[in-house]
Amino acid sequence: MCSFWGSAVLNNFLQAIRHQVFVFAGMAVIFGLIFVLGRLPLDLFLYTMELSLFLFTVFLLVQYIRYTKRYERLQELQTANSDKVEKLLESVDPADKLYIEKLAAVMREQREAETAYADRQTNQLDYFTLWLHQIKTPISAISLLNQSSSGKEARQISQELLRLEDYTHMALNYVKLEEPGSELDLSQVDLDGVIKKALKKYSILFIYNGIKLEYEPLQMTVLSDEKWLQNLLEQLISNSLKYTPNGKISIYKDSVKEGRLIIEDTGIGIRPEDLPKIFNKGYSGFNGRLYEKSTGLGLFLSRKICERLGYKLDIQSELGKGTKVLIDLSREELRVFD
Repeated sequence: MCSFWGSAVLNNFLQAIRHQVFVFAGMAVIFGLIFVLGRLPLDLFLYTMELSLFLFTVFLLVQYIRYTKRYERLQELQTANSDKVEKLLESVDPADKLYIEKLAAVMREQREAETAYADRQTNQLDYFTLWLHQIKTPISAISLLNQSSSGKEARQISQELLRLEDYTHMALNYVKLEEPGSELDLSQVDLDGVIKKALKKYSILFIYNGIKLEYEPLQMTVLSDEKWLQNLLEQLISNSLKYTPNGKISIYKDSVKEGRLIIEDTGIGIRPEDLPKIFNKGYSGFNGRLYEKSTGLGLFLSRKICERLGYKLDIQSELGKGTKVLIDLSREELRVFD
């Protein structure tokens, strides 16, 4: 790092003195012409050039030392506090004093703006998190009240409440994934147990929308964080339910690759031009805009959860025929949230 920094300073210094070198070379040529035209002794010219070159070299060495000191002072300004800046101003040349004062003022304003922005972001995140937790109470209350009702309207209310709960849960997951320092609670997780919890949550949508489910116990145990694994499967099953108005959803093990879970539906599918962008945050694609059911966060969060868990997520789809989600659970390289 030091050698790189030294070479960078030297290159910048050579760029800064190039005009002085050109002037010295021009003066050497002029003196040479004078000696030639004046028929002066060549030895005297060589001695004069040697002395001039020596003095010029000493001059450049002094300039280089001063240049490196200026460079160091500017580097120190990036992390300097107000007291250190005052000391720097006392040690610099008068010509540099105003420059450093202006630069220090700009850096101070930038730090103040960054601190204020970070405070606003923290306050907004705290309020948003609190609101998300509080909104779950009225949602639960409405759900309990709706259980005493029956008929078509009650079924529709139940479905909309489930979607509302999903969106709230999605927002909470997004906030948690963005929090630094969050750690995973790793253990050997029964995959069938997690899948059954997710299917139970969405059973009302399977029944009311007439969607067939194909699932047999997988007899698989994976190293994972059970809570985040369930969030992942719920999000992917919810996506399949959104875009499979009639048809079938299948959950099974990949017969080709060991440790890979597949969630396949016979829904509307995804356009080929949308497939490369489906994991982008906020991208809903043509189908999402057409059916107005997509937030553009579901697959983004799914990919992010998979990255934290050390899994690999892939999507294969054909428009009008369905979508296949492949989750490679075989990886064990896990890392904390950062």
